[in-house]
Amino acid sequence: MKSAQQRKALQSLETVGGHLDAVIGMVEDRTSCPDVVKQLTVAQAGIEATGRVVFRNHLETCVATSIRDGRTEEVLDELMETLKYGRRFLRPSPEPSARRDTDHRVRS
Repeated sequence: MKSAQQRKALQSLETVGGHLDAVIGMVEDRTSCPDVVKQLTVAQAGIEATGRVVFRNHLETCVATSIRDGRTEEVLDELMETLKYGRRFLRPSPEPSARRDTDHRVRS
């Protein structure tokens, strides 16, 4: 993996780990379900973003090398297998303006 992409993936995974630690604490503290789901959604988005980084690295390194070396059929089979498992992280990233942080807490 390229150094820059490796750093980006590791930073993202560390952030996801922090979100998951927060979710564990929220569940232990019996935090409201909508708040837990919101935090889980943030963690999932981080995992998907990391998957996009890893997949892009794969395309730029392994796939490019395989095609140059004439192993087109092999790389196509591998990509088809990756697509079977990686549909979620292969979606485009949401635009920053499309993200909304709304407060869904129940108020008394």
